[in-house]
Amino acid sequence: MSIFSRFFQARDKPEELRRAQDTLGGSRFSFFFGGSTSGKPVNERTALQMTAVYSCVRILSEAVAGLPLHVYRYGENGSKVKALDHPLYRLLHDEPNPEMTSFNFRETLMGHLLLYGNAYAQIIRNGKGEVIGLYPLMPTKMTVDRDSKGQIYYLYTRGSDDSPVDDENGQVYLPPDQVLHIPGLGYDGIVGYSPIAMAKNAVGMAIACEEYGAKFFANDAAPGGVLEHPGVLKNPDKVRESWNKLFRGSANSHQIAVLEEGLKYQPIGISPEQAQFLDTRKFQINEIARIFRVPPHMVGDLEKSSFSNIEQQSLEFVKYTLEPWLIRWEQSMARRLFSDSEKKEYFIRHNVEGLLRGDYASRMNGYAVARQNGWMSANDIRELENLDRIPPELGGDLYLVNGSMTKLSDAGAFAKTAETNPTETEEQTSE
Repeated sequence: MSIFSRFFQARDKPEELRRAQDTLGGSRFSFFFGGSTSGKPVNERTALQMTAVYSCVRILSEAVAGLPLHVYRYGENGSKVKALDHPLYRLLHDEPNPEMTSFNFRETLMGHLLLYGNAYAQIIRNGKGEVIGLYPLMPTKMTVDRDSKGQIYYLYTRGSDDSPVDDENGQVYLPPDQVLHIPGLGYDGIVGYSPIAMAKNAVGMAIACEEYGAKFFANDAAPGGVLEHPGVLKNPDKVRESWNKLFRGSANSHQIAVLEEGLKYQPIGISPEQAQFLDTRKFQINEIARIFRVPPHMVGDLEKSSFSNIEQQSLEFVKYTLEPWLIRWEQSMARRLFSDSEKKEYFIRHNVEGLLRGDYASRMNGYAVARQNGWMSANDIRELENLDRIPPELGGDLYLVNGSMTKLSDAGAFAKTAETNPTETEEQTSE
């Protein structure tokens, strides 16, 4: 069965959709792509050819996709329990569709979110309305509009690469309950804008610097120059071709030139150092890392990093970079995948505890404090360290408190008891 079999074709959509007046301009994000002030075209493909962009997209996509994703049920007294019996648990945690793992699915959608500003997935439901499959949709083929009544709908331009079963292509009308839409930052709060498109001048400059460096070394790491002759050359093209053949290119670097007939070589231009070429390239790497809010040391720039602050930067990466993206994911999935009644009972969360853990000594000290103050049991700690649980009969689930601690209101209670019943106190002391 085609994954689009549950869609209504655009020709069958209600008449009011053809008369839509209020269009969401954010879905027309593609006009932001294109030429930049550096003269280099910038789009999602050219941007990914930049090592800094590719590294940032890969870091964030793999970080989000690699986090455990669970469906929880609200328990008693504010506790939470994994809803292993819920149909969504297996889809989100293991396999959203027969063609992809959960990691691949989330990595793909996160890549779309970073490059295009939006991530879309088709929601497949059974006859009871339960979600039984999730399939990624390309943001470049999706349009988000409002009908004449102000209701949002989606139009997907389907091609042969979307479904190998159904040969009929064209626009497909999708109601909101059939689309998982995760938007990035945008003006209207409905459709996000691409970070690459918004910062295309910075990316274009980085592309121009990289291309200049490649051509610079291809031309023997030297700027252009002129050959001076005291007289008039009969065939200057032949002299130019002969010179380029012998001395142009990195393979011919440091060759000894022999100038005849009074020829003199006069270089022109400025050196890369004077043009601050290397500094410019380094700054553009930091500029791209700033776009995605990725610490520079994670993309290979260790100039301002040290062993004393890298751990802190990694924790800040989780809190200030990953957490906003995770909240977007969790709230968008809960909003679209749960029914109204399920939203009161279930919620979706990523487990980031593994990323927030410090070094071994710091973790052990923290566990010791938690254990002695009674808010973590031995099994709570062992679960965080991915160790087997201790059987309850051996005390694995006990919560212990240091015996020397007591409530402030009970301070001196033993002394007052001793003054009131001195005989009883002496007997307890003798025992």
